Amino acid sequence: MKIVLSTLNAKFIHSSLALRYLRSYAQEAFPGIELVEYTINDVTLNIVADIYKRQPDLVAFSCYIWNIRETLDVIRTLKKICPDVPVILGGPEVTYDADEWMKKHPEIDVIAIGEGEQTFLALLQTYQEAKNSGQPPRLRDVAGIAYRDDEYVRFSMPRAQIEEMDAIPSPFVDHLDELNNRVVYFEASRGCPFKCQYCLSSIEDGVRYFSLERVKEDLLRLIQHGIKTIKFVDRTFNINKKYALEIFQFLIDNHNGTVFQFEITADILRADVLDFLTENAPPGIFRFEIGVQSTNDETNRLVQRIQRFDRLSRTVTQIKESKKIDQHLDLIAGLPEEDYHSFRKTFNDVFALRPEELQLGFLKMLRGTGVRARAAQHGYVFMDEAPYEILGNNVLSFADMQKIKRVEDVLEKYWNAHRMDLTLEWLLANQFETAFDFFQTFGDYWEKQGWSRIGHQLEDLFTRLQSFLEQQKVEGLEHVLSLMKFDYLRNQKHRPRKLWWEDVMDKEAMQLTYAAVYEQRDRLREDFAAHAALEKDYFKHTVTAKVTFDVEKWMRTGEIIEGDFTLVVYYPYKKEETNDFAVVTSAVHAAG
Repeated sequence: MKIVLSTLNAKFIHSSLALRYLRSYAQEAFPGIELVEYTINDVTLNIVADIYKRQPDLVAFSCYIWNIRETLDVIRTLKKICPDVPVILGGPEVTYDADEWMKKHPEIDVIAIGEGEQTFLALLQTYQEAKNSGQPPRLRDVAGIAYRDDEYVRFSMPRAQIEEMDAIPSPFVDHLDELNNRVVYFEASRGCPFKCQYCLSSIEDGVRYFSLERVKEDLLRLIQHGIKTIKFVDRTFNINKKYALEIFQFLIDNHNGTVFQFEITADILRADVLDFLTENAPPGIFRFEIGVQSTNDETNRLVQRIQRFDRLSRTVTQIKESKKIDQHLDLIAGLPEEDYHSFRKTFNDVFALRPEELQLGFLKMLRGTGVRARAAQHGYVFMDEAPYEILGNNVLSFADMQKIKRVEDVLEKYWNAHRMDLTLEWLLANQFETAFDFFQTFGDYWEKQGWSRIGHQLEDLFTRLQSFLEQQKVEGLEHVLSLMKFDYLRNQKHRPRKLWWEDVMDKEAMQLTYAAVYEQRDRLREDFAAHAALEKDYFKHTVTAKVTFDVEKWMRTGEIIEGDFTLVVYYPYKKEETNDFAVVTSAVHAAG
C-alpha cells in the first residue's frame, strides 16, 4: 500500500516531529511510507500535483492552527481528482470538535483523536486488510478515531495514552539527511503538570518521560550529524530537576556547537540548577523560552496559572547577568480581566528584565481549552476560523487590541532585532516615562505615517526613528543621532556602502581623521593598527562619522564628554573577527 504522510509547515526551515513519530512507529509494518513536507506558502495546486504524482493509496495530514486552512484547501482539491483515496487528519487542531470538522468538511474520511502513533498504525493495518480482502475497512474496530459511516459521523472507543514512552521507536535513527539545514524539534517528555486554561497542555494528565539513555542517544546522533538548532518541545523542561540537570550536563559535554532551546518555568528553577547553568553553560549554546504571559495576579488566578513573578525576575536576572544564555520571554494580551492599563504594567514589569527577546502575542481561543469554554463569562469576541485570535472582551476593546498590535510591530523591528540597543536604552532612560509608552507612541506614529503598509530597508528603520524623534522634539537629539550612527555601524558585518545620515564627512575631514588615527595606531587592536599604517588599507576597511560626544569614554565610564568627535569603525572582513572602533578629536582620543 502506497502511503503519503504529510504536513504544511509554517516555514521551509521547520521540520515536523509528529510526522517522524508516526513514520517510525509504523515503518516496521509499512516500510515504504513517504514523508513529504510542504509549507503554507506553497501553491495549493502544486502540492496537490506533487501528491497525485506519488499515486498514494492513502494520505494523512498533521494539522495545526497555522496550517489548517491551507490543508483543507489541499484536501478539497485532492479529493476532486482522487475521490477514492482515504484522507486522514490528525493533530491538535482537529482532535477537538472532530464531529464539527467531519460534518463541515466531507472530504475528510477519518480524524485521529489525540496521541497518534498507535492509531495511525492501526488505521494503516485496517486499510491494508480492506485492500487485500476487497471489503470496506472496519474503522469501528480502530480505537481513537472519528470516521464516516454512510451519512453519519461515528466515534470509536477512546485510546489510552502510551505509558511506556520508549516503546515508540526513535524518529532519529535514519532519514537524518531530511533534516539538513532545518530546525529540529525534539521531545524528552510529554504532558505538563500545570493547568493554564489557554493552553492545550492543560487537558493532559501527568508528565511521561523518555528514558535518559534514549534521549542521550538521539541527541548525540543529531549532534554528530551536524544539526545546528534543536528545539525541545517539552512544555516545562525543568519540572524534573534531576532529569533536566542530566540532560543539561550531557549537552554541555557534547554540544559541538549545536544550539538548544528549552521552554522553562523560571519561577520554579531551583537555585542549584540556576547556579550550575550560569557557571557551566557554554555561551550561546542554550536558549530559554519563558512564558510570563501576565503579571496581573487576578488574571493569573482566572486562568489557573501559578506564578511567582518575584522569583521569576530573580532567575531571569541571574541568567542575564551570566551572559551565557539568551532568554525569550512571552506575553499574552487579552487574558481575562486584563485591560489596556493592566497590560501596560505587565509589559513594563517584564521589559524591565531586559530579555534578549520579548514576544508580545495575542490570546487565541484554541479548541478544547478552558478559556474558550468560558468565553462568554468575559465577553470574548474572537475569529471563527484559525488562528481564533480574540477581537476583544469585556475589558479590552478591539481599538485597544489594535493599539497593542502597534506596540508589537515596533517592538519586533527595534528591540527584538537588536539593531540599535544603545540608542533605545538611552531613549528609555532619558526621554520616555516607560518602555511601553515609547513603543506605543512610536507605533502610533508609524501607523499614522502609513509605514505599516509599505516595506522598509535597514536604513529606513533609522531614518524613521529620526523622523519620530524630531516630531517628539526629543532633548539632546544630536547625541541620540550620534548613538544611532554608532549602532548602525557597529552592527554591520561588512563595511557598509550606504549611510543613512546627511552630514557625511568630506574628503579633507576624512584625511585629517586618518592622520589622527595613524598617530595613535599603537593603541589600536593589532589588525586595526596594521591597516591604519597604510592609507589605502585604512580607507578600504573603515567608515567614519561625526558624533557629538566621546562614545568610547561613555561606554567605559558612562560619562558624557561633549565636543566635535569623529567615530571610526573598522571592518576586518574576517568571519572569525569582530569589528572595532576608535573615537578621535583634534586632541586625539582612541580606543582599540
